[in-house]
Amino acid sequence: MSMGASDSSTSSQSLIEHQQQELESQPQITTKNPKKLALIPLVFLIYFEVSGGPYGEEPAVGAAGPLFAILGFLIFPFIWSIPEALVTAELATAFPGNGGFVIWAHQAFGPFWGSLMGSWKFLSGVINLASYPILCVDYLKLVIPIFSSGLPRFFAIFLSTVVLSCLNYSGLSIVGYTAVGLGILSLCPFIVMSLVAIPKIDPSRWISLGQKGVEKDWTLYINTLFWNLNFWDNASTLAGEVEQPQKMYPKALFSAGILTCLGYIVPLLAATGAIPLEQEDWVDGYFASAGEVIAGKWLKYWIEIGAVLSIIGLFEAQLSSCAYQLLGMADLGISPVIFGSRSKWFNTPWLGILISTVFALSVSYLDFADIISSANFLYSLGMLLEFASFLWLRVKFPGLGRPFKVPMDMRGLIVMCLIPSGFLVYVLAVATKAVYLVSALMTLFGIVWYFFMNLCKSKMWFEFNKGEQKLEIRGHE
Repeated sequence: MSMGASDSSTSSQSLIEHQQQELESQPQITTKNPKKLALIPLVFLIYFEVSGGPYGEEPAVGAAGPLFAILGFLIFPFIWSIPEALVTAELATAFPGNGGFVIWAHQAFGPFWGSLMGSWKFLSGVINLASYPILCVDYLKLVIPIFSSGLPRFFAIFLSTVVLSCLNYSGLSIVGYTAVGLGILSLCPFIVMSLVAIPKIDPSRWISLGQKGVEKDWTLYINTLFWNLNFWDNASTLAGEVEQPQKMYPKALFSAGILTCLGYIVPLLAATGAIPLEQEDWVDGYFASAGEVIAGKWLKYWIEIGAVLSIIGLFEAQLSSCAYQLLGMADLGISPVIFGSRSKWFNTPWLGILISTVFALSVSYLDFADIISSANFLYSLGMLLEFASFLWLRVKFPGLGRPFKVPMDMRGLIVMCLIPSGFLVYVLAVATKAVYLVSALMTLFGIVWYFFMNLCKSKMWFEFNKGEQKLEIRGHE
């Protein structure tokens, strides 16, 4: 062996040892859970994190017409959903612990950014969580008008939130298989609608650019696509609960992606092809009216029942993500150990579920428009940090064991992340002053929380995890 080759080998080995030492200095992420989540329940949990069915895609038609709506749900997954899913697949298999994106930011940029990522995503998650019982009650008031306002509405929101949270307490496996049932039942009316619509479809309606005199609302169009094809990373916080996550996550993300895209495009083709266009009617909830036109009132009611079932699935998936994120933050030592407390009966993070539920209830009675927009703003900030973490981890730990690796070099990865990042910047740029103010206050809360936790550590007011994580480092990939 030549002297140059020897020096190169020594330098490479030194670099690998340095990376190993740096990773071993990170807090350990352990999970003791005998009941692991299987593939099919994981697929449907991801499905509900992202979609929950075609409910909510209707405004894309109202904003830009059938052609642009169809093209949007065909093309947008390739420029947004697939990059986000690929990032999730690589990092969830490289860091298979509860906490997901918090772990990634923590490993890439240190505990401050890990904690801030946790604050952004948690606050965003619980605000979205609060919206689901409200939507349930909004559907119920169509049948029971007393729930429209006042104390009956207050108690209906409170009771639905508590009951749905109790289901989550019963165990992630139960939640996962419940999600399977809810997913199938909520999709059934759209399968029927699509089949009944086939003889009535006029393909020329698909290429309509919209009715004359109806202006395009491109902001609404982009937002509808963006938020209906988002949140692929939320299920990463459950990685420690998944059976063989290195193998399961890529399969589950791919399967959920197919299910989500078909769940959007097939009903959209059926409804726009079978019904003459009345563009201004295409708002949230219009699929129920479309079902009535295509098949009768029985299908309208079925679709509305399916919407309620879908909302329940969305709530359960989001609550699981929030609760296990808190558990993961406790594993990392970002939050006190008590935040990772599990139920002795069901092995679920009962305190994480309780905290998430209380946060959701506390914001469900506020003026909701700016709160929801602020949640989306915080989520966008978190996604920008997530893409940055993904790229930097490739540079920082090139020898890290990656059971699934996005097959691109660094230039390709930058381009892959740059396109969805452009949409995120757009979302941030069009926010209102009120959203900027609320988001700034929430970010300030996250920063104060980090330094307060450091004070608690130094004063030993709470117990924190001080374990070490050992990850696989290889000489080459």
